[in-house]
Amino acid sequence: MLKDFSPSALTMGLLTAFVGFISSFAVIMQGLQVMGAAPEEIASALLAVCLAQSILAVVFSLYYRMPIMMAWSTPGGALLAATGAIQGGFPAAVGAFVLCGVMIALTGLFKPLGQLIRKIPAPLANAMLAGILLGLCLAPVKAVAFNAALGLPIVLTWMVVVSRWRLWAVPAALGAFILVLIFGVDLPDDVFGKIGAAIHPGLIWVSPSFTWHGFVSVALPLFIVTMASQNIPGIAILKAHHYEPAPGPLFASTGIFSAICAFFGSVPVNLAAITAAMCASEDAHPDPARRYWAAVVGGAAYTVLGLIAGGIIAFVSMAPPILLQAVAGLGLIGAFSNAAFAAWREPETREAAAITFLVTASGATFGGISGAFWGLVAGGVMMGLSKVMKRSA
Repeated sequence: MLKDFSPSALTMGLLTAFVGFISSFAVIMQGLQVMGAAPEEIASALLAVCLAQSILAVVFSLYYRMPIMMAWSTPGGALLAATGAIQGGFPAAVGAFVLCGVMIALTGLFKPLGQLIRKIPAPLANAMLAGILLGLCLAPVKAVAFNAALGLPIVLTWMVVVSRWRLWAVPAALGAFILVLIFGVDLPDDVFGKIGAAIHPGLIWVSPSFTWHGFVSVALPLFIVTMASQNIPGIAILKAHHYEPAPGPLFASTGIFSAICAFFGSVPVNLAAITAAMCASEDAHPDPARRYWAAVVGGAAYTVLGLIAGGIIAFVSMAPPILLQAVAGLGLIGAFSNAAFAAWREPETREAAAITFLVTASGATFGGISGAFWGLVAGGVMMGLSKVMKRSA
């Protein structure tokens, strides 16, 4: 096993963990803030999910000898930000996270449930995802309107880098955000003391509250988004690189770990998509049989990143919230454009996809239930009516 280790796998593994964390932690942080989590609870959540990613990536990669990388649900974080605070506050959100983890585990244990998720029409799933992401993707524009001197450097940095080095665009935007924070924002005199006090790792238990509103507004949409935009694409990417692990154990394990970590405020852990492609590429190693070490290294690196998450949160929290939202939004533009393209690619389902997108993006709630759920329902009704009318014509 050690003979398969290589410098290229080490480099790619470290790069994968860095890119995976830096490019999307702002989205998770924003989503948890909106749900009502305190800064120390957000740090606990990030530590818990990083530890889960680390354990699962290392164990599965070594067991299967395949580059099986884990991630948190970035679209799920965007869903939380779009949903807003729910009845019962953060404990109710934590209860929803637990239920989401249970559903993911059941998907792995019972094949019919996984098949049911696959039957959700792809245009509607992508339209719902695009509607969820829209709000955060507008944040860069709002940041420039809020203060051009602060927002514009972040946006312009992203535009320049993404046009040539796409992989480094969000880390570069985060770097610009840090410089703006240092030179453009009045930081407290004891800034380093506050960061040092917050950097100590700690898991904080959050007693969950299980509510019907939390299940329908958060758990169910979060489950659908995580499965449709993370777990299923994660399996597809592995297959595209000629790796075919059994999906059931992967889904069941991520669901179980998600349910456990939820008690510490964590969003679900799931199969990676983009970072999985990095670990499975030739850059990790020319020999496909030796690329699994990249995922092992990447998984281990997440532990280190989780341990310093508190200090990162303490630092970035000193900036106006709209600036961090802008970084998160820039990181989601690619996902938004891909989801929107897939949603409206087929002419016969465009109206249904448009309805799903608009209802979801509206952020409106009906009966206390979030727009993401109703968007999927409305689009499904429209798609069903279109089929019935065509048959009767």
